Amino acid sequence: MKTGVIGLGTMGMGAALSLVKAGQQVHGCDLRAVARDELIAAGGLAVGRPGDLADGLDALILFVVNAAQAEDALFGPDGCAGRLAPGTVVLCCVTVAPEAARKLAARLAEIGIVMLDTPVSGGQVAARGGSMTVMASGSAAAFDRVAPVLDAIAGKVWRLGDEVGVGSTVKMVNQLLAGVHIAVAAEAMALGIRAGADPQTLFDVISSSAGSSWMWQNRMPHVLAGDDTPLSAVNIFVKDLGIVLDQARGLTFPLPMASAAHQLFLAAAASGHGGRDDSFVIRVWESLAGIKLPEKAQP
Repeated sequence: MKTGVIGLGTMGMGAALSLVKAGQQVHGCDLRAVARDELIAAGGLAVGRPGDLADGLDALILFVVNAAQAEDALFGPDGCAGRLAPGTVVLCCVTVAPEAARKLAARLAEIGIVMLDTPVSGGQVAARGGSMTVMASGSAAAFDRVAPVLDAIAGKVWRLGDEVGVGSTVKMVNQLLAGVHIAVAAEAMALGIRAGADPQTLFDVISSSAGSSWMWQNRMPHVLAGDDTPLSAVNIFVKDLGIVLDQARGLTFPLPMASAAHQLFLAAAASGHGGRDDSFVIRVWESLAGIKLPEKAQP
């Protein structure tokens, strides 16, 4: 297949490389030359603007940051929607509100393009290993056409029905849990440090105890290493928990835990850490309680 990937960040690059390994003809798009160079070195092709993607794509995967970027990549001044042939399937892997997914799908349908609502989870390791979890909804025919794409990038594809928006609804719930779990993991580590526990020992003990979580085991090593290089940034959860809270408000549904976590990510972003790894929401407690976090080892 001839597949385009717009957005060669942590997840998009992993998907693109997985597609190359699966023998597909991969056309990537990213503003950053370093990302384009990495894909080209792996055997793909890459351009800097969506409008410069090759003609004749069988599938196009969106891995941009938000709904506005997805719309711009398709329909903006440098967008590529006008160059997609009828029958091309767009996979929207962006975390967006359900109504945003439906709006994008409807606009694509007007020009004969089918969209699958396919947000993903799993992080960098799963993305590069072709084992992401895909929470997907849309037409059965579209699923059939892009089966080789999903086989290459996913370890598990949850087919959640024919209606666009269901995949984004399930991803919204996942992001509620993910954001709260990261925030509480940081809170727990910060408390342990403030109380005098050795951070590495604390991590080891909790990792084998009932209080552990996937986010504790995945994110706290970043804190222990003092490495705030963003694999997933604080600002991502400012956005994603914002989506969760907006949806809940429309449903008149209280979310006290998600609201508290959102405020912590907002506080980290307001303190200048929005672009750093999301585990470094712990810097809110560093500032409030004066704790000393582990420092990055010098080469």
